Amino acid sequence: MVKLISSSVFRPVVLSNAAHLVRPRLALRCYATQQSFNSEAKRKAVTPFNDDGNVPWTQLSVGEKSARAAQQTFNFGMVIVGVVLTGGVAYFLFKEVFSPDSKISYLNRAISRIKKDQRCLELLGDSNKITAYGEETWNKWRRARPIASTTTKDAQGNEHLRMHFNVEGPKGRGKVNMHLTKRSGRSDYEYQYFFVDVAGHQRIYLENADASSSDKGDKQGFKLFGVKWG
Repeated sequence: MVKLISSSVFRPVVLSNAAHLVRPRLALRCYATQQSFNSEAKRKAVTPFNDDGNVPWTQLSVGEKSARAAQQTFNFGMVIVGVVLTGGVAYFLFKEVFSPDSKISYLNRAISRIKKDQRCLELLGDSNKITAYGEETWNKWRRARPIASTTTKDAQGNEHLRMHFNVEGPKGRGKVNMHLTKRSGRSDYEYQYFFVDVAGHQRIYLENADASSSDKGDKQGFKLFGVKWG
C-alpha cells in the first residue's frame, strides 16, 4: 500500500518536468516560423530595377520571374553589343593602322625612304630633324594636320591609293605625292609614282613606273624577221 502511494506521488512530477522542457522548443519553432513568414511577407517585389539576385528563384512569383528573365536578357544583350563594338574597333585599328597594307603603313614607309635618300637629304637636311605633316589648317600643331589620301576603284576592279603630304627639314621643305595601284586579284599595291618636289629644284623621283617601263622597252628593242634590233 505504501509503494502505490509513493509511485502515484512521484509520477506527476516526472510529467511536469517533461512539459517544462518541451514548451521552450515549441515556442522557439513557432517564433522562427513566424519570423520567416513575416520576412517573406515584408520583402519587396522583385523588378528589373531592384533585383540583386538575393531572392531564390523558387520564391519568386510568375511576374517576378518574368522581370528577372527580362533583366538577364537585357544584360546579356549589352554584353553582346560590347563585344561587337570592341571587335569593330579592333578591326578598324588593324585595317587602318597596324595592317601592312594600311595607309599609315605606306605613309611611314614613304617617310622612312625619304630620310634615307641622299638626294632628299641634300635639299631637306638632317634626317633626324625631318618632319612630315598634312594639309595646312588653322591648327598650329603640325602633328594634328590630316594626311590627304583617297582610295578609289576603276572599271577594271583595280584599286588606286593616292596620297600627298608635306615634309620639312632644317634646309627646306617639300611636297610629297604618291600613287599606288592594287590590280584586280592581287593583294599588294604597286607604285605608279612617288616623288618629292622642293621649290627651286628638280623633282626627285623615288618611284616611277612609267619611266621604268619605258627603260625596259628601250633595252628590249624590237624584233623583225627573227632579228632583234635596238
